[in-house]
Amino acid sequence: MICIFCLSHVPALMFLNLDDFDSSGNILLLMFLIFVVQVSDVLQYVWGKLVGGAKIMPSLSPSKTISGTVGGILSATGFVVCLMGFFGGLVMSAIKRDYGVKDWGNMIRGHGGMLDRVDSICFAAPVFFHIVRYYWNG
Repeated sequence: MICIFCLSHVPALMFLNLDDFDSSGNILLLMFLIFVVQVSDVLQYVWGKLVGGAKIMPSLSPSKTISGTVGGILSATGFVVCLMGFFGGLVMSAIKRDYGVKDWGNMIRGHGGMLDRVDSICFAAPVFFHIVRYYWNG
């Protein structure tokens, strides 16, 4: 349910009717969302490896550190979107651990599989969609 509902907001960005915005440019909104969330996710990993420090939720995601999370979110733009991306990653990690699955693949060393890249978009997509929808037309 989380994946279907939340991820459905990504293609829904293509159908937003925004004032003073050409509908063909909606692809830029979609690309911005994915880019910002993924960059934040990678920067959290990088900051965590560079600085180290205390683990933020070792039972759910043993490699996430407080310094990595703060550094990654501050290094990327879109604070609310990045924060929701972090929470999406934690929730999906909890679900995977509940089912006894560590990673959804091993394509990206240290980052899990390709589907592990989507977990952060799960919570960020609906928040970004509604921020754009409600505040763009202000």
